[in-house]
Amino acid sequence: METEQATRSRLTSQMLPALSLPSTAGGAVDLAALPAGRSVIYAYPRTSEPGQPAPQGWDMIPGARGCTPQACTFRDHHAELAALGAGVFGLSTQPTAYQQEMAERLHLPFPVLSDAEFHLTDALDLPSFTADGMRLLKRLTLILRDKRIEAVLYPVTAPERSAEEVVAWLKAHPL
Repeated sequence: METEQATRSRLTSQMLPALSLPSTAGGAVDLAALPAGRSVIYAYPRTSEPGQPAPQGWDMIPGARGCTPQACTFRDHHAELAALGAGVFGLSTQPTAYQQEMAERLHLPFPVLSDAEFHLTDALDLPSFTADGMRLLKRLTLILRDKRIEAVLYPVTAPERSAEEVVAWLKAHPL
């Protein structure tokens, strides 16, 4: 099993693959055609579905809880991230239809991308795990510069502070 440091090292400096992922903003986002400058992709396992129980054993999985608070912190810091020149994208393996409901319910001002087919997960060999028969992403944040992974924040142990950590990183590493 790869260590967290090895995962960060392996992903840093990789170019994003030429893949298009379905987006809650409608259509798809071509990762190879992101605008110049910085982008942030925060990956998370899954947000809860209203009225549905959490996957079996969810509370016992390190890093599983906190997806909705993490999305809300990126929402709350969106203007600050934009002022620092970074576009924001959420990423999970949940289908776009569910993500759309979640994005509307949480009033997210940025697109959430679906990797339900695991194209990006497999292309970059992103860390994942299985819960209740579902393959899910481990929580991590990719900071991109001109479509190349400049930094990997992994593991994300405090999802409610995830966006603040990205803001601090961007301020410490200005363009």
